[in-house]
Amino acid sequence: MKALKIRLFAITVLFGLLLTVSVSATFRDVPENHWCAQAIDDMAARGFLAGYADGAFRPANPVTAAQFVTILSRCAELEPVPGEETHWAADTMRAALRAGWYDWDELPPSGERFDLPIPRFLAVKILMKALLPDMRGDYLTESQKIKDFQLLDGRYYESVLAAYSGGVLLGDASGCFRPNDGLSRAAACAVIYRALQKASVVPTPDDETAPQPESVVSPARGGVAENGWLQVKGAQLCNEAGKAVVLHGMSSHGLQWYGQFTSAEAICNTAAWGANLFRVAMYTAEGGYLNNPKETREKVIAAADAAIANNLYVIFDWHILSDGNPMSHQDEAAAFFADMSERYRDCPAVLYEICNEPNGNITWERDIKPYAEKIAGVIRERSPRAVILIGNSTWSQDIHIAAKSPLEGDNFMYTFHFYAGTHGESLRQRLRDAVSNGLPVFVSEWGTSQADGSGGVYLEESAAWLELLDELGVSWANWSLCDKNETSAALRPGTAPDAVWTENDLSESGAFVFARFAESERSESA
Repeated sequence: MKALKIRLFAITVLFGLLLTVSVSATFRDVPENHWCAQAIDDMAARGFLAGYADGAFRPANPVTAAQFVTILSRCAELEPVPGEETHWAADTMRAALRAGWYDWDELPPSGERFDLPIPRFLAVKILMKALLPDMRGDYLTESQKIKDFQLLDGRYYESVLAAYSGGVLLGDASGCFRPNDGLSRAAACAVIYRALQKASVVPTPDDETAPQPESVVSPARGGVAENGWLQVKGAQLCNEAGKAVVLHGMSSHGLQWYGQFTSAEAICNTAAWGANLFRVAMYTAEGGYLNNPKETREKVIAAADAAIANNLYVIFDWHILSDGNPMSHQDEAAAFFADMSERYRDCPAVLYEICNEPNGNITWERDIKPYAEKIAGVIRERSPRAVILIGNSTWSQDIHIAAKSPLEGDNFMYTFHFYAGTHGESLRQRLRDAVSNGLPVFVSEWGTSQADGSGGVYLEESAAWLELLDELGVSWANWSLCDKNETSAALRPGTAPDAVWTENDLSESGAFVFARFAESERSESA
């Protein structure tokens, strides 16, 4: 194998996708505690990659075929081959094709696939041919490591098995490679960096400094006792020690309808399946808190105390819905949050979601932001360290609007809601963009169904969403822990709230979501 050389050089790439390399490997959206920060910084310092004009790297964005091949061409010092095509990466792609990294039918030289996300199977083939062409893997040994091996085309066996054999690929927590999925820009950096280590181009670091999976703290083990007070660093939720943490759990349904599933046993059951979060959805209207404040308050406190007793973080959710403008009951909200933040002022387990889903004829600047500033001030007077979750317009889907004018201060996160049967790739891209641009996002409500709680269950779309949330390190609460006769409910109708639940008590949605709680610490399968 020809020795790979390391050198710094400048290369200009058109259309703002990959800019002239800067020796200063600093990107405003890659904080020091990002799971792939070391690989990204080191590769940028060596001249292998760069960011965008605004100083961002956008680690969560999908990496395109042209971007992936361009980075590898720098690593391998592959010289471009000039031609007549006008695409910004055409000369590099032509050189890679001639070098045998891929075949013409995989990435036609006409360029129609250059700017599409590159699938994992093809990325691994190109990577191994570019950096580790002599590495091999035994079929019988390595194929057993890949749970979804049957999804892989035989054309790619050699490169994928070699990558597993050499430790370039690690697989995810379920043992899957997911060959047809794409790669984020961060994941692409991680897998290339591992290959560079195997090729002795970059030093092989010890375990503590090697690129690690995004979820530094396992959701199954990471409760309040392990993580303490939460804090927000950049776009990432972190524990008291400043390490990235993710919360995965359930949201209750309305306490006025399904309050029995916020009992001590029901919450204990949820924790036993591996959750580290419980969201108490306290409807304000619809017969909720505004109609019966005393009884509802008692239910909220009982649920919160049960969650805390089970080492769970807990969200107090001011669940506006039909009363879509948070300003409509601002005084009542202020009184409620003053009460709760005083009661739990010294408790690291509590997060405050101050407006569930603003909707209707409201705007961020006129209605939501002023409301949030007032309620946040009330909470901060009593609990200055607490994380505060802020909803936004269109049922907490307009995070791009909030991102243009966020609140000043620390430990704010912006909620984002989706339902897998209704919301797809366009909304996923909105989430990628927001996090890549530094907005701290918390998915305080999502469902496997359509937006009205029915239809489905949409497991394939749900899996696509959860893969993205894992990739971004975004915490979430699933809707909802109840036995309502709708597909979003986690329990089968008639399930006893105060019995120990078995798999037979879980609905199709519940089985899918609860299985995610039980997963061990996720390994990046790039």
